[in-house]
Amino acid sequence: MRHDNGGDLLVAVLRELGIDTVFGIVSVHNLPLVEAVDRELRFVPVRHEASAVNAADAYGRARGSIGCALTSTGTGAGNAAGSLIESLSAGSSVLHVTGQVESRFLGSGRGFIHETKDQLSMLTAVSAYAASVPDTGQAGRILREAANAALATPGGPASVEWPIDLQYAAQNDAPRALPSYLLPVPTDGELESAGALLASARRPVIWAGGGAVRARRELTRLLEATGAALVTSNSGRGAIPEDDERVIGNFATTPAVRALLADADVLVTVGTHFRSNETADYTLPLPGAHIQIDADAAALGRVHPATHPLHGDAGTVLDALLPYARRAEDGWSERAASVRAEVRAALHDGIGPQAAICDALRAALPREAVVARDVTIPSSSWGNRLLEIYDPRDNVFPRGGGIGQGLGMGIGAALARPDSPTVVIAGDGGLAVHLGELLTLAQERPRLTLLVFNDGGYGVLRNMQDRYAERRSGVDLTTPGFEALAGACGLPYLRIAAEEHAGPVIAEAVATDGPVLVEVDLTALGPMKNPFTPPVRIPGQ
Repeated sequence: MRHDNGGDLLVAVLRELGIDTVFGIVSVHNLPLVEAVDRELRFVPVRHEASAVNAADAYGRARGSIGCALTSTGTGAGNAAGSLIESLSAGSSVLHVTGQVESRFLGSGRGFIHETKDQLSMLTAVSAYAASVPDTGQAGRILREAANAALATPGGPASVEWPIDLQYAAQNDAPRALPSYLLPVPTDGELESAGALLASARRPVIWAGGGAVRARRELTRLLEATGAALVTSNSGRGAIPEDDERVIGNFATTPAVRALLADADVLVTVGTHFRSNETADYTLPLPGAHIQIDADAAALGRVHPATHPLHGDAGTVLDALLPYARRAEDGWSERAASVRAEVRAALHDGIGPQAAICDALRAALPREAVVARDVTIPSSSWGNRLLEIYDPRDNVFPRGGGIGQGLGMGIGAALARPDSPTVVIAGDGGLAVHLGELLTLAQERPRLTLLVFNDGGYGVLRNMQDRYAERRSGVDLTTPGFEALAGACGLPYLRIAAEEHAGPVIAEAVATDGPVLVEVDLTALGPMKNPFTPPVRIPGQ
């Protein structure tokens, strides 16, 4: 099929993928692409390339599919690299299309505008797939291969660089068969051996990670058949709705869950990589009898020894293990429910006045609503644990831990699902990283409530320094007047300065058909009962 230029071809591929909104920054090196997307679909002009990728990432997560970001070559592509690292860490599906200098100057080192040395190698380092369009006959194939790789398990971003002269040229598109990314299936012997261990379990614990979210039905059936306790990583939240009393959730390092794990006789892990911040820097004791299921062969036994490593698709493997499931001993399921209640009550008490905000959010939000969380104390302490999540598509956060990505992610998620409200939890320090996206928020007007927890700097690191150091360094920051800032951007502004404000303010913001900036004045609200410090070890402390 013939297309007049690369932009028309890109639109055709995006329609095949079900993408109706694209995020990016226009440039002389992507103009044909942006013009076609803006004419035929929806182009969202974010203010930084990193935010374009964050928004596309969250757009895909919120829909359970794929998002698209457009950037320029050179510095523009470099600006996107940090957010591509986040997508790679999360295994989220992003099609990143970036420009390139004219093909006749490619690699010449002449200093052509926006030229950079070996851009493709940079993209390869931060993407699951990276390719360059060599001519007008292969762009369609490369775009589809990139999207196919991004959507495969375990996924990740796919980057395509496209020389500007080839973008302007007519395209000859002949769709071809795409590479297969079928996962292996464990052998009958491997399944039988793992099944025998599962059948012997009297006190089983299941740990659901990000790989479990594509196997929700199978995970639910195994949980029902065994009566196991369910622990999750942050990435696995919502695989089973968190109001289910069998779901302890993302509380693995709490004293009550440590005691439960110490008494468990079999651990089944599904797509979890035992990240350092979820295992007390890998010091969390876990049961020795361990059935580990993962699509990534390298993950098997990498952190915690696996008695039975099973490489394959989570749903397929869980289905194969189900006939071996036996009911846990009397009282085990009840103990799991008791532990669930205990850890949640303890955290609710420990966060002091912020508990009112957590409660108000859950009361105001419908059951299906995205909660996008930047890296900030409220997210790390209670947003990632106590605030219930019922669907993994609602669970949007930077899994790689990079600060400043929350608002871009929230914008992408809100535009992916315009019929339901989206909430962003951010700190003043993280918001400042990409403060320009307030203008994107004002321009696009999504139904988004931005909660800015203002403590005048980097509260997580401030707490670390207050606890372990003699002085503070680099953590106390100048903070804007958020009411004036919101007014300058044309955004409605509300403020929470006391516990009794939380309910009515959040209810009003969430009910608004458009963006609202809500400042949480932490100085006025008062401190947490137990100040949050990150689960990071400092030598000698």
